Formats: sequence, structure tokens, C-alpha cells
Amino acid sequence: MTKHFRYTLQKQDGQARLGVFSTPHGDIHMPAFAPVGTQATVKTLTPAEVRHLGAELVLANTYHLYLRPGADRVQRFGGLHNFMGWDGPILTDSGGFQVFSLSNLRQVDIDGVTFKSHLDGSRHRFTPEKVMEIEAKLGADIIMCLDECSEPTDRAYNEAALQRTHIWAERCAAHQQRPHDQALFGIIQGGIFPDLRLQSAAFLARLDLPGYAIGGLSVGETKAEMYRTLDVLMPAIPADRPRYLMGVGAPDDIVEAVARGVDMFDCVLPTRIARNGAIFTRHGRVNLRNARFADDPAPLEAGCDCYTCTHFITAYVHHLIRAKEILGLRLTTLHNLRFLQRLMAELRLHIAAGSFDDFRQAFLADYLAAKQSEGRT
Repeated sequence: MTKHFRYTLQKQDGQARLGVFSTPHGDIHMPAFAPVGTQATVKTLTPAEVRHLGAELVLANTYHLYLRPGADRVQRFGGLHNFMGWDGPILTDSGGFQVFSLSNLRQVDIDGVTFKSHLDGSRHRFTPEKVMEIEAKLGADIIMCLDECSEPTDRAYNEAALQRTHIWAERCAAHQQRPHDQALFGIIQGGIFPDLRLQSAAFLARLDLPGYAIGGLSVGETKAEMYRTLDVLMPAIPADRPRYLMGVGAPDDIVEAVARGVDMFDCVLPTRIARNGAIFTRHGRVNLRNARFADDPAPLEAGCDCYTCTHFITAYVHHLIRAKEILGLRLTTLHNLRFLQRLMAELRLHIAAGSFDDFRQAFLADYLAAKQSEGRT
């Protein structure tokens, strides 16, 4: 790692880790959750609101920003920080997941992937070198290698995809343009197959990258399969670098992953369900569209310090959601992202105090018991 990037492990409680990752645009206190701003915006919120919620890192997406407004345009305006008005750390995904989700619009080969834009059908090609050029222009603090995310239970496909992912990681590392102010993370793949995951972790560790991500989970496998994969994989990831579990944002999954040594998370889940009228609470997910909330005089969640819970009653938010008012989407988004930032702060507090496992058991008992009783989602 360069002098601009430093991971400091401050405390460990079991496998749960308290740490700080220093970047040119500030420190990221870990465990950390990054709100997703795919199009250089966290949907419905301003950067000041995102910062006030407690977020230190946001994520943007290379695929989407390459197509619109274009990496050259972002670069002309001083990079993503200036373009989107966010002065903290930013992470850009490589766009690999988005490209590979376009199964009927792309062709993959050992050199890269050719795909059609979901916007207008125009043809484009991503190679590792091309992705590094795009991410350099976007200017995020943390950038990701191009990888191939495959169906997690298909052994043959994972073996072939892993070979491409490793070759592409080497080429990304060789072609990185701004190592002084951009930390390149490798992405460990291999589906739910322990030997492939360990092979991937060992290969990428030899590249001596500033951080390591775990891709290809929470994409169709069961929760038990995801946890078993993490159990096998986490001890094989370098302990002196950040460990980033991509695309995971359910509160119970975050707590279980932190228990296994994960440091960073991102996911569209909290903002996506918010726009559909659902919120996180300590007692499970709640669908505010339900008629029983029409006369509810309480806040969304007792004890929550978010703007929504401290200013409005549930009946009002229910009305906004049912009336399809934009304010309703904003208020549920504010609550969900604040819920996760409060959760991350509690996780850090309990790791520091050596009481993480007690907190984990109590949190999961409340969250999962409510989930199993259902009627809430």
C-alpha cells in the first residue's frame, strides 16, 4: 500500500475486527456500510444528508457512469468528488457485475467482454485495461478489478470464470494508472466451492493489493451457503488489508459477516426497499403500505434518531407511501440508511468493548424472531 492508503487493525473480538482504512479523502471506520450511488447519487438524498446519516464512504458504478454521462465528461469536471459534490471517500465497482447480468446482451472471452448498452443497444467492450482507464478518469479512492461474477452453484462455469478473473486482475494491476491516490482491490470469486474460493484468495494475495473483496455472494445461494463460504474463506484473506463483502446489506447478514471478519459492505437493498415502502427495524423488516399503519401515532421505530423518526408519525409516512409522494421515498430512505449506520456504530462499539458476541446474539434473536413470525414484511 502507498502512504495515502493504510489499514490499521485496532481491536479484534473473536473474528470481528475494528479498524480504520485511511484514504486521500478521509478515514473509513470499519466495520463500514457504504450507501450505493450507482449514478453518482444516493437516490433521493443530497450528499450532505448522506454524510449526516453517518456514512463515510459511498459507492458509484463504472458501467453506468461510462454509459452516461461518460468518464471523459466526469474527468473534465474534476472527477467524481467534484462532479457529485461528495468530499469523502468513493469506491467505484468495475461494472463487471452489471455487464455479466446482461446475459443476453454480452459475450465474454479471455481478453474481456463485449456487451450492448441497456440504454440504446450500442455495442461496447470492457477489457481490464479499459476499465482501469475509466476508473482513473472517474477518480474514486477505491477501485475494483474487472471480474466475472457467475452463478454460484455452477462448478464448471465458476472454474472457467475464475481463470478469467485472475488473468484480468493481473492485467488490472499492471495497467493501474493512479496507484498513488487510488487503491485497487481484487475480487475473490469461486461460487460456493471452498477449493475455488481458497485458490482465488491465494492467487490474489500474491498480487499484494491494498484490499480484497468477496464477490459472487448474495446472488442466489442460500444464507447458510453464504455463511459456510465465508467460514472457509475469511482466514485465507490477508489480515492486514480491508476485507469487503460486495452487495450484502441485510442487517442479519451484515452482523453474521462481521462475526466472520468482514470489514466493508455495500448494497442497494436499503434504498431499494425504501422506495417500495419498506423499512428496517430491530424487530425485522416492516412494510409501511400495510393498512394497519394508517392510524399509527408512533415514529417508525422507537429510539431511532433519524430525521424521519424524530419529526413524523408512522401514519403520515404511510399516507405518503400510499399516495406515491416523493417525500415518502426520501423519509424511508433516510430511515433505512441511518438504521444501518447506527448498526455499524454499535458493531464497532461492541468490538471495542469485547462484547460483540453478546450483541450479535441479542440482535439476531430480535431480528430473526420477528422475521420468522412474519406478517411484517
